[in-house]
Amino acid sequence: MPPLVTPWEVDRLRLRIAQAASGERFLLQGGDCAERFDECLPHIISNRLKVLLQMSLVLIYGLRRPVVRVGRFAGQYAKPRSEPLEARNGTLLPSFRGDIINRPGFDPEDRIPDPERMIEAYSRSAVTLNHIRALGEGGFADLHHPEYWNLGFVRHDDLRREYQQIVDSILDAIRFMEAVSSGPIGDMERVAFFTSHEALLLPYEEALTRDDPHHPGAYNLSTHFPWIGMRTADPEGAHVEYARGLSNPIGIKVGPELSPSLLRDLVKILDPDRLPGRLTLITRFGVDRIESCLAPLIESMRADGRKVLWNCDPMHGNTETTRSGVKTRRFENILAEMELAFDIHQASQSALGGVHLELTGENVTECTGGARGLQEDDLGKAYTSQVDPRLNGEQALEMAFSIIRKKRRMPS
Repeated sequence: MPPLVTPWEVDRLRLRIAQAASGERFLLQGGDCAERFDECLPHIISNRLKVLLQMSLVLIYGLRRPVVRVGRFAGQYAKPRSEPLEARNGTLLPSFRGDIINRPGFDPEDRIPDPERMIEAYSRSAVTLNHIRALGEGGFADLHHPEYWNLGFVRHDDLRREYQQIVDSILDAIRFMEAVSSGPIGDMERVAFFTSHEALLLPYEEALTRDDPHHPGAYNLSTHFPWIGMRTADPEGAHVEYARGLSNPIGIKVGPELSPSLLRDLVKILDPDRLPGRLTLITRFGVDRIESCLAPLIESMRADGRKVLWNCDPMHGNTETTRSGVKTRRFENILAEMELAFDIHQASQSALGGVHLELTGENVTECTGGARGLQEDDLGKAYTSQVDPRLNGEQALEMAFSIIRKKRRMPS
């Protein structure tokens, strides 16, 4: 089958990641925890893009630097699970591992792994990516018209008003620049999106790994930016061995169990030539553990002379289960870990260059807190995730505002 992305797109992203690692850009990585085949729908795809566009607009305005937009989409169909089995009402079945492997229904046939689902995942990824590119070329991402990215999902008036002020300021700046340059600024008319997913199901990833006669090396052309999950980051494991041979930029999920010495081993295997933009370390500790875990890892990279992009995932370490057995995350804990990451990097003479969020453009109620003050009792109103809880569009936009407020409070 044809590849989903091109080597030159991959190379372009690696360059932008290198610039983010040097403080010239900021990486915004976000999207679904696990894509669903039945959610490959135009309004869901466009709403997801809309939220990322709105967040990036806020970050560009507040951080005064370009934003690299990387979506968790067009391939995020496989999910690692903490438990191999799932129990319901006394019945034990294999866990749901993402639509690319089995089905979420709680029936023995649903949980049988089916290799034909890889073909379906490829098709859904291709359709998603095609729609994303069509929206970009068709003016959906034209910065002249951010008013098209409506805020119908935002119920909080202060958040809506603050966003509109930013939109007005940006439009004024664009009009001024075009007035003095006597013409439209072409780069404003379209915005680049890159794709990412966890390189978990190796048969799928290997099938889309290709050599290109014009670009030396092997490229995973199922995505621009594959990452290695915390459960598969074994220096002697198959996933690390696979990623070692790729020319793509590589992300590594970094959790509390990853020691400084093990991290050094990983980065030496994955980036022996110290290529700028090659490695992104996506930290996911939890608000209670980040202060003890992050600084030693930063120091280990500095001692090794490594230039990596540090990216904070404040979601995964803050997952909890309610009294009724529902997985959720508290907005205040997500925000607190993100703010602590900025502080720890600054104290360690490092820089946080990105944020990694599980989010959706739909009006779900899966994470508590935020401007609307969602409570545990609200979770049942619109909880649609089959795996992990996501920020809704309003909470995601609020997180972008929180990032720029945090940066403004930090000493320069």
